[in-house]
Amino acid sequence: MKHFLTDLRPARAVRRVLPAAAALLLAAGAAPAALAASHDALPGNWLQLTVTRGDARSSDTRGTLLLCDPPQGHARAAEACDALARSGGDVEAVQRDTGRVCPLVYAPVTVRAQGRWNGRPVDYSHTYSNDCEREALTGPVFALDDEEVPEV
Repeated sequence: MKHFLTDLRPARAVRRVLPAAAALLLAAGAAPAALAASHDALPGNWLQLTVTRGDARSSDTRGTLLLCDPPQGHARAAEACDALARSGGDVEAVQRDTGRVCPLVYAPVTVRAQGRWNGRPVDYSHTYSNDCEREALTGPVFALDDEEVPEV
């Protein structure tokens, strides 16, 4: 017959597993902080851009890191950096295409820009009715692929 005080094997196993589990949890918590610190250390003007097509039930999200010293990150990076430079990094102040006529079709597109411009933080998010409206109001900033939005 074994006495519960003399059988310590399960306690030893727990003592071995706990430090490993704690180290794993600490490493998982440090990863997002390290990623944020690495983005903050980027020199020059940069924005993490995301474009989400669809609503909350079904969506397609794409993203890229737009760097502007030199321009890189998506197909129209040079144009996007130029537009942002003229607006002082303010996405809402990017020159609009006021002559564009967009269809009255609801196909929501949510954009987000987070980063730094001229040393200041940028955090912009907006949902547009469709890609045409997004392109007309933000120009090349969120053009993450080669596709141009056709004019109607």
